[in-house]
This record gives sequence, structure tokens and C-alpha cells, in this order.
Amino acid sequence: MKPVDVEDLSIRLGDVPILSGIGFSVAAGECFGLVGESGSGKSTVLRCIAQLMVHWQGRIRIGGTDIRRMPLQERCRSVQMVFQDPYGSLHPRQSVRTALSEPIRIHRLDRPQERLERALTEVGLPLHFLDRFPHQLSGGQRQRVAIARALILEPAVLLLDEPTSALDVSVQAEVLNLLSELRRRRGFTYVMVSHDLAVIDHMCDRLAVMQAGRIVEILDRAALIGNGARHPYARQLIEASLEHERGR
Repeated sequence: MKPVDVEDLSIRLGDVPILSGIGFSVAAGECFGLVGESGSGKSTVLRCIAQLMVHWQGRIRIGGTDIRRMPLQERCRSVQMVFQDPYGSLHPRQSVRTALSEPIRIHRLDRPQERLERALTEVGLPLHFLDRFPHQLSGGQRQRVAIARALILEPAVLLLDEPTSALDVSVQAEVLNLLSELRRRRGFTYVMVSHDLAVIDHMCDRLAVMQAGRIVEILDRAALIGNGARHPYARQLIEASLEHERGR
């Protein structure tokens, strides 16, 4: 359980600003959401925190330590990411056992079999799934394997990039409830990207509304119910979501 602090995060693609002065703090054990339309920079923020993008300016700290000063293994042990697409995030020719064993091998962790079994059990999959391949799993099962892979290093922070958007509606709630239960039991800090405000309402304590690479407003979850946003774009985004929910 560690806090996350992002200060003046900026990144450019040539002359085009992708992120401009992003800043927010996430308390240890909190779930913090990033929302906004496609192209607003939500996933880019996560990729910067995970150091999948490195040519950024600003400062990112995990547990008070600048991530650029962290040794690679320490950073990987502190922060893990769950990607949007469970079909693309697992190697099609690797069994579940191989996918989960790789971080154990790289980090030279002890008790590998115990760690494999614990990770799979924590995400609600039977142990015989260790010898299955991705094509033998449903979308929800693949995403559970991806979550298990993130858990195997026992990180303090999980970055969740639209973790249910590629799943059937009937499966989305199961995965979200799993993530909520893992946070309750393990005390994870979550930074979660979603275009679905209902998901954010279910998962997050606070949220930042992004537009064109900037944060326009940071809100408590309670502001979603009566649309307590002040910024015009944030109000418009929440109102559109509320109208969509009323129309269901």
C-alpha cells in the first residue's frame, strides 16, 4: 500500500502536446479514476507512471520515491499494470503457467509453485487452468489471468487501463467485484482509466476529468450522483452519462 503523486506531468509528440501539466495525488489504498473522451490522455498517464513511456517531463513518485530513481526491479515490484485487451496481453503460445512463471523467474522469487497457486486462487480460477492456453479461456478468464500476472510480484500499486471494456457486460461486474475484493484484502492503491462513469462510480473514491491532455477538475465520487461538477466540460460529461443511464 503506497501513495502515488504526479506533478506537472507533460509529454509532447513533436510539436503536439499530449499531456500538459497533469497533477494529482492518490492516497495509499485509494482507488483514483481518470475519465474523459477518447484521446484525452488518460491511458498515456498510466503509461508514464508504468514507465512504458519515458520521454516525459515532470515528477512521478510512488511511496515518496521518484520512479526515475527506482531500480528497475524495485519499480516492477511496486507498480504493475492490467491492460484493456485480455486477448492481446497474453502470449497465444504460452500456457498460463508460463505466463505467471516468467516474472517469478526474472525476479528470482522463492517458492514458485506456491506463488503460482496463490495468484490463480486469488483471482478465482481453478489450479488446473495453469496448463491451459489463452485460446482455451473465455475473455473474463483471460483477464483474470492478466490480473493474476500483475499480482504475482505483490505490487503496492495497480494501474488499470479500461480493465473490463473488452468484456461482455455479464462478465464486467464479476471482474470489477474481483478487483474491489482484492483491494479490500490486499490494500492495493489503484489508478483506473475508464470511459464508463458507472464503472468509476462503482470502483473509485475520487476521479479526475481530463480533456485534451489536461485535468479540468478533480471530484469526489459523490459528485457523480447529482452532477456536482463546476467545470463546463466535466458537467457535460457527467450529464451525458446520467442521461445514458436513465435511458437504459
